[in-house]
Amino acid sequence: MKRLIIWLLIVVSSSSFAQEKNSFNILLIHVDDLGAADLGVFGSDFYETPNIDRLASEGMLFTQSYAAASICSPSRAALLTGKYPARIGITDWIRAKFQGGSGLALPTNFEANEGKPLKTPKNLGFLPLEEETIAERLKELGFSTMHVGKWHLGEEGNYPEDQGFDINIGGNDLGQPPSYFDPYLPPNGNKDYVLRNVPARKKGEFLTDREGDEIVSFLQNQKSNFFIHWAPYAVHTPIMGPADLVEKYKNKTPGVQRNPSYAALVENLDQNVGKVLDELDRLEIRENTLVIFTSDNGGLIGNPQNPVTVNLGLRSYKGYPYEGGIRVPTIVSWPFVIEPGSVTVTPVITMDWIPTILDYLGEDMPMGLDGQNLRAVFENPDEQISRDLFWHFPHYRAPDVVPYSIVRSGDYKLVYCFDGSEAELYDLSNDPLEETNLVKQLPFIASQLKTKLENWWKETDARLPLGD
Repeated sequence: MKRLIIWLLIVVSSSSFAQEKNSFNILLIHVDDLGAADLGVFGSDFYETPNIDRLASEGMLFTQSYAAASICSPSRAALLTGKYPARIGITDWIRAKFQGGSGLALPTNFEANEGKPLKTPKNLGFLPLEEETIAERLKELGFSTMHVGKWHLGEEGNYPEDQGFDINIGGNDLGQPPSYFDPYLPPNGNKDYVLRNVPARKKGEFLTDREGDEIVSFLQNQKSNFFIHWAPYAVHTPIMGPADLVEKYKNKTPGVQRNPSYAALVENLDQNVGKVLDELDRLEIRENTLVIFTSDNGGLIGNPQNPVTVNLGLRSYKGYPYEGGIRVPTIVSWPFVIEPGSVTVTPVITMDWIPTILDYLGEDMPMGLDGQNLRAVFENPDEQISRDLFWHFPHYRAPDVVPYSIVRSGDYKLVYCFDGSEAELYDLSNDPLEETNLVKQLPFIASQLKTKLENWWKETDARLPLGD
């Protein structure tokens, strides 16, 4: 009881401190393709992630955290704007210039899909400059702003430095690095396939090590509050890792998760998270820094016979409408604000971070944000937020993914398929693996959730597929 009283006094006093404008720093780590079970603290017994696990022990674990989409670009747009991808018009991954990407305005036409019954809306190829990003808002408040790693939100003219970031290391239209090894060049020498502001430094140096070094250098030269948006290219393809770590995992007894190169990518990411956290400690600014660690979508399967990773306890993978495609590992740490070692089961989603940050800064909320302020959850992990969550992917993907929308309302989740195939209804509290479709047993609930989807499509002006 005495410990609880002391903790509550600390929370009250520190929360008042955090309300002072520009009184804290923000490190937002948005990992690429990290699955919900790819960390030790989230159940992996193969990948070794001591630094990220330590971050969890110092902060709060979110066991029902969702990405705004099951693929990257929509989630990245949602993270930076606080809006649903459907509201922005970015609902698929954005093609780079060398892949035929377009910097044109939102296309109003649709595209046919060979052998498929639906015409699907074309994807917006960039994050519009009219959309205010969290970097732009924080820059107005006097923060130094830095982007490191993957951007994947448009071609030149729509890069991080055009969206509120003072410094951009590595961010352009690419969805993955040409190589993780210095000089980070593609084998074919394509100049459109080169990382931005990451010149060769030391042959063979690993890209995530370089990202970590750039952040440490930035921290050492800061004299004002900062916002760092670290979007590691890891652990996206190409699946490769430092040779010593790959060898280590080749010699480790495999479990269900067993890919040595992917394991090396994960552990190297962990090492660099540790490097950055240690620098915050060394500079004595850790206690004044909000750290958010999350992922842009679920883990990638790759070859089913030799999977890149396995989303333990969840169905399916990146790109799919099931929990393995949209559930992500999330940790938030903030000394004296968030209780160390706390866990919340409250469902949260990518758009929630902006309203939460702005509330702690004492700022008014912009109109049109879709995220929820998580301050009450930060300060009490048992706090519940009552709302529905939505996803929208009006495109075909792979052989077995048809255009779909999803709504989660309470414990029920409806997957609606636009091609006319049977909808899927799951009770996530009793069926986390989504094995039993209840749509026929519970038609009233399915109908209620379909109505929620229809209302949400109208409210967000979501673009829907067209039949013949």
